[in-house]
Amino acid sequence: MRSGLVQLGAWTAATGAAVVLSWLGVHSVLAGTVFEQPTAVPLPSAAAPSPTPEAASAPPTASSTEAPAPAGSSAPPSTRSAAPSRTPGPRPSPSASVQSYLVPGGRVALDLRADRAELISATPDPGWKMQVWNEREWMRIDFSHPDGTSSVFVTWNGHPPIVQTVPAP
Repeated sequence: MRSGLVQLGAWTAATGAAVVLSWLGVHSVLAGTVFEQPTAVPLPSAAAPSPTPEAASAPPTASSTEAPAPAGSSAPPSTRSAAPSRTPGPRPSPSASVQSYLVPGGRVALDLRADRAELISATPDPGWKMQVWNEREWMRIDFSHPDGTSSVFVTWNGHPPIVQTVPAP
């Protein structure tokens, strides 16, 4: 009887230690991950009339659903084999500026401020899955599908936020 209690105690101690170590490892990895479902912000439909030439050259507005035109340099390293294109977002003013980005797989609305960015909503298209990483000086939103992944990267490490989109192949 006493031998059985000793074995039960040893098993309980070993199991408890394994659970604590596992929790600490998982918690440190997932500390910056957002698990809650963001709320959607209504955006104009893609069938909206195209802007006039004067409006096309103006900076994007809060209701814009188009991503800015690509620039010449590349995005931060990614696991994709093709070189991603860099599409810098608008430079925010000192006050809040909501910008929308449309990528294959979904839409992202961001509150871009002079020194940081905040995710307002990320809405996946039907059949696509979404994942968000939100850290202190950067953010990544992925829309994945069996045929590929589209990403929106936002960085603001000592500079105003820069938004880069990487469309699915």
